[in-house]
Amino acid sequence: MANLHTSSISRRDVLRWGAALTAAAPALTACTGMSTSGVSGDGPRMVTTQFTPVDESRNLRAILGKAYPGVSLVLGDASQLGTQIRSQADSGTMKFDLIAGLHGDFAQLGPEYLTDVSGLMRDLDGSGIAPTFKELAGLGTGKSWYVPWCQAAYVIAARKSMLEHLPRGADVNALTYEQYLDWAIAARRAHGNKPQFGLPVGPEGLVNRFVQGHLYPSFTGAGVTRFRGDDAVVMWKYLKELWANTVPSSTGYDFMQEPLASGEVSVAWDHVSRLVRAPADSPDDWVMAPCPSGPAGRGYMAVLLGLGIPKGAPDPKQARDVIRAMSDPGVQIDLLRKNSFFPVVKAELPSSLPPAIRLEADAVEAQQGDTRSILSLPPVGLGQRDGEMSKIYRDAFTAIVLEGADIRRTLDAEAKNMQRILDEAKVPCWAPDPVEDGALCRVG
Repeated sequence: MANLHTSSISRRDVLRWGAALTAAAPALTACTGMSTSGVSGDGPRMVTTQFTPVDESRNLRAILGKAYPGVSLVLGDASQLGTQIRSQADSGTMKFDLIAGLHGDFAQLGPEYLTDVSGLMRDLDGSGIAPTFKELAGLGTGKSWYVPWCQAAYVIAARKSMLEHLPRGADVNALTYEQYLDWAIAARRAHGNKPQFGLPVGPEGLVNRFVQGHLYPSFTGAGVTRFRGDDAVVMWKYLKELWANTVPSSTGYDFMQEPLASGEVSVAWDHVSRLVRAPADSPDDWVMAPCPSGPAGRGYMAVLLGLGIPKGAPDPKQARDVIRAMSDPGVQIDLLRKNSFFPVVKAELPSSLPPAIRLEADAVEAQQGDTRSILSLPPVGLGQRDGEMSKIYRDAFTAIVLEGADIRRTLDAEAKNMQRILDEAKVPCWAPDPVEDGALCRVG
């Protein structure tokens, strides 16, 4: 399979997507929130803000060990990378050769604290990295400051038996949110008034990303600048109706693969890595589908990871060699197999891959390939305050959907909280919101 389709973006898009999404921490011996397990030897040292759970970090170490033996992996705290890398670079005591993180991890550092890897990107011209991702890696400068590494997204998982309840004429790979709701209603009625659809609303669930990165763009074309507008009110009314046809115990679901596998839920939305185990025992009984579209288009949130070299890295040559090794199609397929993040280079999916991953790949490709797709990114530039922004969407969900609070009053109150965070962070808007160069983000 070729690398997943992505549409082109403008220079302004790159600029407004360019600050921290998350960040990682850094000194090998003196930082809290830092795990140095597995650090040994004199090879290049990589700090990562991603794949930090025990099983995922173990998988990544194994992949690194095969691709470039000797790499030491350090697990970073997602709130400290910017401060620590800047501090080490400014003092001439850089401890890392390589950074593995989200687009925003690099965007917050910018050219001042990253090494130009334009030559390496040119060396990888034939690898099939999408132009969209290359532009993002340029951070609006025309050069390359990191190399795209892997990607993930959110999709719908459903038991095939549920397809018989689709609205007449509906295509599961091209659903609208109206059809998605009709499907949920029909499935509930067909099962003795028992809901079949689920959402990850548990304490660690990602329902905030569903609202923030999928519903808001699909209904309003934005996420912040139309947070409390008329289109947003329509969206929240829709979500209340969808919730009325959702399994009530969704409030306890963190990862949807578990209730899907157990049969508590038959259709669910979630991050691809949180769905992959559901079809494990009977993959032929499942489908994975793109997220639905709304009046404004098919909103979806993308997660792009990259590899970059900090200024003052002890061994930048080895760091470049590691990036080359990790850009190999076979290595990226191994990462897909082990940690459910998809390649950004051209890579044919082998038949030995878990069937669920093949299902997800088709859904992700269809989602990104839609001409009406609206790309959304997690909050940009907020650093440690990203969680506060996520909490606003979750709090609004709790108040409006679970507790029946007035939509307008709730949105007005949460808009003030949101604006306070943006004012204190002094950041521009991010995709999918429009922005004027140099203007700070304003809640609409």
